[in-house]
Amino acid sequence: MGRRPKAKLMLDTALTDLPTALRWREWMGRVEAVIFASPEPVTRAMLAKVVGPDCNLDLIIDDIQAELRGRPYELVAAAGGWQHRTRTQFADAIRTATGTGEPGSALSASEMQVLLSVGYFQPITRSELGKFFGKEISRDVIGHLRRLDLIGSGPRAPQPGAPYTYVTTKAFLAQFGFDTLRDLPDIEALEDAGLLSKDQLFAADILPSDDVIDEGTTSSEREFASHCD
Repeated sequence: MGRRPKAKLMLDTALTDLPTALRWREWMGRVEAVIFASPEPVTRAMLAKVVGPDCNLDLIIDDIQAELRGRPYELVAAAGGWQHRTRTQFADAIRTATGTGEPGSALSASEMQVLLSVGYFQPITRSELGKFFGKEISRDVIGHLRRLDLIGSGPRAPQPGAPYTYVTTKAFLAQFGFDTLRDLPDIEALEDAGLLSKDQLFAADILPSDDVIDEGTTSSEREFASHCD
């Protein structure tokens, strides 16, 4: 005789038998536990599986974030979901204790510049990247960024030979704490940090002449620049 299949666990998501305050705390605990256990950003759809239909996930997230103020880690939106991240001011302590760095520390300065260029001007071919930098971009650089799952193949370019283009991945967003590509730092801020040059971009015909540069540096820009030091 074969083994009987295990009964599927039915999780009580509504929690109607609990008082309102306890129900809210249970939902908060479930949401934080799922996010904490996941190595990747957790989407709204995934979290909806463990809370009731009357649960306001945005308010749950707000309450969890409020409770984490003052802690060395936080809950952030990333790649269309949420994940736990250690705060940037503790990067040196983590690096000293473990010998590992923050996301992006495995990249050389030149690899980070290539990654930045892909991030801003995707989909972009290797030859277009070479035009920007004034030299051929090594296949090894592209391969390293691909192995780290920071970039992937985009659509074929409408050029002779239909070369591959490259685009950033969800892992890129997650590692640098961006929710979408719209959260990428302002190019002028990166120029001030010495990471990209508008003159090079114009010379390579990558940056449109009517590109509008916003003033100021956001916290996302400062955090992203910290990975590039």
